[in-house]
Amino acid sequence: MTTQGLNPIRYVAYFEAFKGALVAVVGTGLLTLVHKDVLELATRLVEHAHLNPASKFPSIFLQAASHMGDSRLVLLALGAAVYAAVRLTEAYGLYFERAWAEWLAAVSGAIYVPVEVVQLVRRPSWIGAALLLLNLAVVAVMVHALRARRRQRLQAGPAPA
Repeated sequence: MTTQGLNPIRYVAYFEAFKGALVAVVGTGLLTLVHKDVLELATRLVEHAHLNPASKFPSIFLQAASHMGDSRLVLLALGAAVYAAVRLTEAYGLYFERAWAEWLAAVSGAIYVPVEVVQLVRRPSWIGAALLLLNLAVVAVMVHALRARRRQRLQAGPAPA
């Protein structure tokens, strides 16, 4: 674990901070939709993009918007806030090379790997492959950091009493 220069753990910290900030912005955007006609806004967006509302994805989008009440928007925004808080806390811990953050990053990254593999097998895409590789790289960096931390602790010997 080096504190000089930019190490891979810092890259992961920046990536996690970016994800947390992005989700926080999206959650805030959801709150701006409270007390608004979400279906009307979605319909105007589909029309503005010159999409056929009867085609598959615009239809799914409009269907979801029709079920988006204020309580659901608030719950989604709350979920986004919790997710963003976890990611930003993890980013802070990784930036300062805390062991708990390395464990959190390794476990949270590893949880997604089986899901990403299944998705890639079902629907192969470059984006899916890139996400899987990025996630595997994050897990590898964290496992390497945790092993280095353990080696360093073992070499130092038992803690003084």
